[in-house]
Amino acid sequence: MLKRKIFDQLVDWKNERKKSRLKECLTVLGARQVGKTTLIRTLKNHYKTFLEINFVSDPDAKSLFDGVKTKDEIYKRLTAYFSKEIFVPGETLVFLDEIQKCGNARTSIKFMAEDFRYDVITSGSLLGLEYGCDDDVEVLEPDSIPVGYERKIMMHSLDFEEFLWAIGIKEESIKSLKDFYDNKEKVPNAIGEKYEQLFREFIVIGGMPEVVDVFSKSQDFSRAYRVQEKILQDYEDDIAKHARGTKKIKVRSCYDSIKRQLAKEFKKFQFSYVEKGQTSKKYGGSVKWLIDSSLVNPCYNVYEPNIPLIGNEKENEFKLYIHDTGLLCTMYGDATKYLILNGNLKGNVKGGIYENVVAECLIKQGYTLHYYHPRDNRELEFLIEKGLEVIPIEVKANNDATVSLKEFIQEFKPSIAYKITGGNLGYIDHKYTIPHYMIMFI
Repeated sequence: MLKRKIFDQLVDWKNERKKSRLKECLTVLGARQVGKTTLIRTLKNHYKTFLEINFVSDPDAKSLFDGVKTKDEIYKRLTAYFSKEIFVPGETLVFLDEIQKCGNARTSIKFMAEDFRYDVITSGSLLGLEYGCDDDVEVLEPDSIPVGYERKIMMHSLDFEEFLWAIGIKEESIKSLKDFYDNKEKVPNAIGEKYEQLFREFIVIGGMPEVVDVFSKSQDFSRAYRVQEKILQDYEDDIAKHARGTKKIKVRSCYDSIKRQLAKEFKKFQFSYVEKGQTSKKYGGSVKWLIDSSLVNPCYNVYEPNIPLIGNEKENEFKLYIHDTGLLCTMYGDATKYLILNGNLKGNVKGGIYENVVAECLIKQGYTLHYYHPRDNRELEFLIEKGLEVIPIEVKANNDATVSLKEFIQEFKPSIAYKITGGNLGYIDHKYTIPHYMIMFI
C-alpha cells in the first residue's frame, strides 16, 4: 500500500473529535482517482468497527436518509442497516462514498456530526463542483449545506517524496539529501545525477496512485503509460457526463488547449486560443468547471507582490496547469516522455512541462499559486507566501540567466528568492539556486 502524508490529517481529525468533542464530519476532496477511497479505508485500522456505504454501487442506501430530522433517527437506521455489525461508541467509523449521489445524506451531516457514537467521513467524485453545475441526473442537491459541521481537506496525487517512497527510496536517504539543502552545500555529482533522473521519472510517471503502483512493481513505462491513457479517457467521460449542456464541448476544448498553451509559454490563459475571437464571456464558466473539479491548478497574476496575494489577484489574468504532470506528458505522447527521460527534450514544451511540475509540487506542499507579470517584459513564474512575506520563484528547465528574478530582488528585497534549475545548489545574495528535485524542501 502506498504511503500518503495526508493520512496523518485523518488521524489528527479522529483524535481531535474524540478529545475535544468536535462536532464535525470529515470530507475528503480531490480529483478523481487520486486515492481518496483507498486512503479512507486505511483508517479502519484506527477503529474497532468500519462501515461503508457507496451510493453508486448501493443506490438503495439513499433511502436511509429520507426524511430524517434527528441524530437518533439516523443512528437507528444505520444500526438496522448494518444489523450484523457492532457500533462501538466512539470507535466506529462510517464512510459515505460518492455522497454527491445522495443529497439527503449531505444534509444529514449536521446531525451525524453531533452524534459521538460514531464518526463519519464522506467523499465522492467531482464533489468540488457547485450544486447545479453537474449534469449527472443522479447528483442530488441537498436541502441545506452543513456549514460549520464539515471539515474539508484536499487530496492530491502523490508528491515527489511520496513517489520516491513508492519506488523504494529510503527516508534516511531523502533526509541526507535535505541536509545538503539545509546546509547550502553542493550535492556530489553522483547523487545529484541520480535524483535528477528520478525527478525526470516523476515528471513522466506522475503521482496518480494506480500509475505509481504499476510502475513501482514493474519498472515498465509502457504499462504505466497505458494506465495514464485510461485515466485521461475517464476524465473525458466525466466531462461528457457531468458538464452541463453545451458546456460539455467548451470544457473539453479548454482542457485540451492547456497542453498547447503551456507549449506557447503564454503570459496568461488565452480564451482566443481555445476558439478564435472568443473571450471569458463564452468560456469563463468552463474554466471554473475545470478548477472546481480539481483537474487543473489555477495560478493568478497579481497587481503587486504583497501579502495577501489573494487580495491582489487579477481575476482575468491566470494560467492553468494540469493537476498531474504525468498526465500532461501523456497528452504530449510517447516521444515526449522518452526525450524527457533521456534529458534531450528541447524548446518551449520543455519549459511548459517544468513549469507545470513545479506548480504541482507547490500545490501539494500547501502553497497557493500566483505569478508576477507587470506591464513590461519581466515575469516570475511563481510567488508564494512563506512566513510573513512573499517569496519569488523562477523556474528554468536548464540553467539559464535569471534577469527577472534579479530585478525583483533589487526592487522588493525579499529575504530569500529561489531559482529552480537543472544545476546544483548555490547561494548568493539571498538568491537560492536549487535543483528541480529539491523543490520538495521549499
